[in-house]
Amino acid sequence: MFVNEEKIVKQILQKDERALLFFYRTHHASVLRYVHRQVGHTGIAEELTQDCFLDFIEGLRNFRGESSLKTYLFSIARYKVIDHIKKKKIKKILFSALPKSVVENMASVFMDDQLEQKELAQKIEKTISLLPNDYRLILRLKYMDGRRIKEIARVLALTFKAAESLLYRARQAFIRTYSTV
Repeated sequence: MFVNEEKIVKQILQKDERALLFFYRTHHASVLRYVHRQVGHTGIAEELTQDCFLDFIEGLRNFRGESSLKTYLFSIARYKVIDHIKKKKIKKILFSALPKSVVENMASVFMDDQLEQKELAQKIEKTISLLPNDYRLILRLKYMDGRRIKEIARVLALTFKAAESLLYRARQAFIRTYSTV
């Protein structure tokens, strides 16, 4: 980390708005371009970029100076993009495996008001609560906590392949149970 960066870190941590604004203006455009190239949607890229800067500010106290501030910021951006893509992929996988009628019902719920969205959330929670413990646990670790299969395998003391298999069976059980709830 450069001496100039140490000064910027100190100033930002001391709530110096000018230092933060300087850092933001210096790096905003490049982070936005990077994120936009990855996600391909301007609105999402802008939102993720703002999240990157918020996470940067929150994580600055723990910044050890082992890289430049720009590298630190871009690593945050990289993980934001990865999380976004994972969530998008999860929805696609989950919804592609559901029967068409269920997806259509869910789509109409997403288009309607907040009350119906709450009902959907309750139905999903009820469905999960009806599953066996190991299925509940792996679905929560994967979709609610956003963990990778490798992490899940370690937490559950399973092999990678066994964790993948368990997740597959849990998804299938979720789909069957959801249809009956």
